[in-house]
Amino acid sequence: MNAIQPSDPSLKPQDPRRVARKRSKRRRHPYRATAIHTTVKLVVNLLLLVTAGSAIAKLLPYYLSQQQKLHEIQAEVQSAEERIERLRADFNRYFDPQQAKSVMQEQSNRFEPGQRPLILQK
Repeated sequence: MNAIQPSDPSLKPQDPRRVARKRSKRRRHPYRATAIHTTVKLVVNLLLLVTAGSAIAKLLPYYLSQQQKLHEIQAEVQSAEERIERLRADFNRYFDPQQAKSVMQEQSNRFEPGQRPLILQK
């Protein structure tokens, strides 16, 4: 009666077979956490890849239209530069004092007194 009895039955040593079973379950799937982690990474990366691909697919037509507009504008700038160069050359010619006489003759039908008009006929 005076003997000390254990107050909690869970403090009894566990059956060695149960301990062995728990260890064997752990040994069956030692890389399970790593496999799950890698699978989640792959799924997330695939989703990012699909999202990026769809974004690029949506932006590609816009990019192509902008490139076409850029080429049109560059062609217009080129033609405007050619026109400006031609006008600048004409401006320099019209206001050159050495060529003033020939410009006046081109723009009017007057000739110098000693010059004869040349008329071409078939």
